[in-house]
Amino acid sequence: MITVSLYKILHAAQGSMPLDIEITIEPGQFITLYGASGAGKTSILRMISGLFTPDHGKIIGNHKTWFDSVNKINLSAQQRNVGFVFQEYALFPNMTVRKNIAYALGKNQDPAIVEELIDLVGLKELQHVKPDTLSGGQRQRVALARALVQKPKILLLDEPLSALDTNMRQQLQNYMLTIHKRFDLTTILVSHDMGEVMKLSDYMYVLDQGKIIKSGTPTDIFTPRHMDTKFYCTGEIVDIAYEQVSCKITILQGANLTQMFVKKSDIVNIRIGDMVQVISNSFDPIIQKIL
Repeated sequence: MITVSLYKILHAAQGSMPLDIEITIEPGQFITLYGASGAGKTSILRMISGLFTPDHGKIIGNHKTWFDSVNKINLSAQQRNVGFVFQEYALFPNMTVRKNIAYALGKNQDPAIVEELIDLVGLKELQHVKPDTLSGGQRQRVALARALVQKPKILLLDEPLSALDTNMRQQLQNYMLTIHKRFDLTTILVSHDMGEVMKLSDYMYVLDQGKIIKSGTPTDIFTPRHMDTKFYCTGEIVDIAYEQVSCKITILQGANLTQMFVKKSDIVNIRIGDMVQVISNSFDPIIQKIL
């Protein structure tokens, strides 16, 4: 279990913002921190990992106190033994794939784990090449494998797939789910991608301006509970074609496009680029803008 109670004044271009949150994560959960840029999601990950120090609060991981401002406890990142995968790949350009992964081996650790991870992320044929010859998805698989070398029980993922195209994102999501289950991890993901959250997460926290404003399962957060739906989809509006009495909207869901007709009055506040959910009980769809 991870228990987090944190307070930190964050400084950004828009000014100071107090981050003040409390989170409890059960062992084996895959949770997501979701919200707009600047809400404090990455700062939370960095404080849990030990790379960033809260002003005050407490962090307990795996029944051990990692940070306690009152009792002046602040374990280093190495002492917390968490795996961290960043948005940037952070690979050593002068090392091969195998050496990048093996670099994370602890003293006297069995190197067999390197072979296991190379096989798991499907890079056996590329293990002797350097990162500059790899695709973005392959580099992120190297970073993911390296984060798991010391067999952490907690994996932190800071928007690791945001720079990848849709097809590659979907492939890497499958790798992350496989790894989460294979190593019995507790995983915390920062993501802006609703499809990703729906696919991966057991539970999610929605942040705004340093505060948790909602929490629950992705279905609870994104789907109105009072709706007895026969059809439901979420995606990004990529086109709106206005006709006499209705509009034809095009929604991007992963790599797929869905088109449908809706009333003009239903999309008064909806623009191209908005994330929406479409709910229908029959042939009368309801379209709603979401977080």
